[in-house]
Amino acid sequence: MNTESRRNVEVCFTPGEYEYFKGEYEIIVVIDVLRATSAICVAFDNGVKSMIPVSTIEEAREYKEKGYLVGAERKGQIVEGFDFGNSPYSYMKEEVQGQEIVLTTTNGTKALNIAKDAETVIVASLLNLDAVCKWLENQDKNILCLCSGWQDKFNLEDTVCAGAISEYLLGTGMFTSSEDSSIAAKYLYLSAWLNPLGYLKSSSHRRRLKNLNLNEDIKYCLTPNQTTVIPILKNGKLVKL
Repeated sequence: MNTESRRNVEVCFTPGEYEYFKGEYEIIVVIDVLRATSAICVAFDNGVKSMIPVSTIEEAREYKEKGYLVGAERKGQIVEGFDFGNSPYSYMKEEVQGQEIVLTTTNGTKALNIAKDAETVIVASLLNLDAVCKWLENQDKNILCLCSGWQDKFNLEDTVCAGAISEYLLGTGMFTSSEDSSIAAKYLYLSAWLNPLGYLKSSSHRRRLKNLNLNEDIKYCLTPNQTTVIPILKNGKLVKL
């Protein structure tokens, strides 16, 4: 395939940098490995009907008052008065089946709402990595992997996941990449992939969660390809693709 007909795949490290990429990509892949996009994938894998990502606790509370099931997390912990946080294990319960759930998290739902005006927005994590890669390969669109980071700062685990997606798509020969962020993500992924759990053990967010006794969440979220579900944003709601 000649270079002119290839599509672009690039990586944006944080939501704060999204403005520099906005408008150039038809598909935005939102990534928050620890733990929002992992929890979202698990929710759909366990029969959730739809999810509404909101950016603030105030919006989440309004939905709660209307009778919705609502997940709310800040700095790794469940916000008092809500049904769930963003642990994947919270969404493995029978009570979520067929439900519409509202979710607000420190980083992931913010990234989803920043990207919501793009043509297509999907959710990726290590849990659905292969399914996402294979679907993206067949889209013939320009793709941006948007890492949720931590409070608008760079983080390792989202970047490694974005690097995995980029490396796969570049390997098809149908995509090209030119941004330094994308090259860095790819090489981080190549360094990490033989032992992602070991590589990421010193990452800031893993330490943060470990201090909150969330080791089981960490192990689960860093174990690739546990589901083939791909959540997609439609009219402000996440649904199963």
